[in-house]
Amino acid sequence: MGDTPQDPTTKHPQPEFAQQDQETPGWTGPMDPRPDHGEDSYRGSGLLQNRAAVVTGGDSGIGRAVALAYAREGADVLFTYLPTEAEDAKETVRLVEEAGRRGLAVQCDIREEEQCRRLVERAVAEFGRIDVLVNNAAYQMSQPEGIQDITTEQFDRVVRTNLYGMFWLCKMAAPHIPSGGSIINTTSVQAYQPSPHLLDYAMTKGAIVTFTKGLAQMLVEDGIRVNAVAPGPVWTPLIPATLPDTKEFGKQAPMGRPAQPAEMAPAYVFLASEHASFITAEIMNATGGTPLP
Repeated sequence: MGDTPQDPTTKHPQPEFAQQDQETPGWTGPMDPRPDHGEDSYRGSGLLQNRAAVVTGGDSGIGRAVALAYAREGADVLFTYLPTEAEDAKETVRLVEEAGRRGLAVQCDIREEEQCRRLVERAVAEFGRIDVLVNNAAYQMSQPEGIQDITTEQFDRVVRTNLYGMFWLCKMAAPHIPSGGSIINTTSVQAYQPSPHLLDYAMTKGAIVTFTKGLAQMLVEDGIRVNAVAPGPVWTPLIPATLPDTKEFGKQAPMGRPAQPAEMAPAYVFLASEHASFITAEIMNATGGTPLP
């Protein structure tokens, strides 16, 4: 990131934002303000030189910021996207290749076990191994009126996207992760301070915390570290696609604004790098000042 210190409360756009609505899963183009993925600010220093990374949901938001940062740190990146996210996926590939690394966009619905299997097989065929697995893809849908409005269809989509996909990919990728590799999951401030209107989503994020801590103990003997990042509010396409009110999004954070995706990426870089060699079973909180356990 840039070297000049800045007041973090005013470094990026602050609410009130324009009200904006999108169909799920959302895309970057119409967002106002446009999310910052680190395009003009992230500078790599070889922390992940010649690593092979798999990032789910790398077409936009946090996933794109991670893919960009990993590439500028020297890693090749294979990432997933959904059919409606094809244009965003092309931009992520461009950013990775602009950094001089291989960028592979793979259409994959991680709710389906067989698609997860094919994803891992593709990564191994392309790279020969998986040094870093980032389970980032997620789904949420706000239901302000309460649990009665959470349909079984919504519940199933949230759980299968946020938990099943992560579980399958960890299980399938682990045999191909060499000693010194790592798995990084994306949980949320919602795991600790659940918003009632995101009840099912918050539940899955709490489960990711538990899963991360348990899997880390399971894989430590194989030399594989497992950690997670817990973001607070982040300005990504998921927000206008799933929340009814975008005007004051992020205002509740102590910093008074949402994070930009670029502000999350360094946490994923650190946890994947040798600088974090003694860190496993940890949750790195990046909440804009919201105190968590």
